[in-house]
Amino acid sequence: MRAEDLTKTLDLTVVEPDMTEEDLERFCAAAREHHFAALCTHPRFVPRMAELLKGCDVKSCAVIDFPAGDSTPLERAQQADRAVAEGADEIDVVMNYQAMLRGDFTGVRDDLMRVVRAVRGRAANDARGDVLVKVIIEAPVMNDKVKRLACKIVDDVGADFAKTCTGVTTRATVHDVELLRDALPERVGVNACGGVDTLEAVQAMIGAGAARVGTSQALAVMAELAALNGDAA
Repeated sequence: MRAEDLTKTLDLTVVEPDMTEEDLERFCAAAREHHFAALCTHPRFVPRMAELLKGCDVKSCAVIDFPAGDSTPLERAQQADRAVAEGADEIDVVMNYQAMLRGDFTGVRDDLMRVVRAVRGRAANDARGDVLVKVIIEAPVMNDKVKRLACKIVDDVGADFAKTCTGVTTRATVHDVELLRDALPERVGVNACGGVDTLEAVQAMIGAGAARVGTSQALAVMAELAALNGDAA
């Protein structure tokens, strides 16, 4: 596999709670160098991230209500609106998976619909063009039936991607990627994230149907590929 065939599949995800602005600058430089699909981090860094990534092919992505996904619908919609206004090209929002487990499917749908409408409305008002919405469903805590219901909600609200999990206490699996790909219509992509830390794991997720792979180890994955191809590190 060539590096250019992989980089636009990878999101560099940096969501450590103690991340600093100096860390952000370093990760933005690395993302620009490798031409990753996106750099995903906390909303508080969006203005600076958007500035640092301006004019390049790496998207700035704000991760909303991470990792619990249990803020109020109004708070979540406001966070998403603000992130787009401040320059985010993509929004990752954690589904209220605890509500899913309680069976409050209508509440979860209405909540996510509010977020999606906030993103679309702000993007339209600011003439931003398309701003992708990716929903982190926390699949590992659900049984397969609930995962499929989660996928239906992601489709119903008009989101662009379903993401496997937060990776905080959960890990993406090939099974979950395959299930999500089977449950979603073609227009909705699958984003594997959570513990996808090696080139082998990334390739497995792509093979299972993931169009994007989020990992904090994107730089290490690229180094693995360079070594495999006999390129200079």
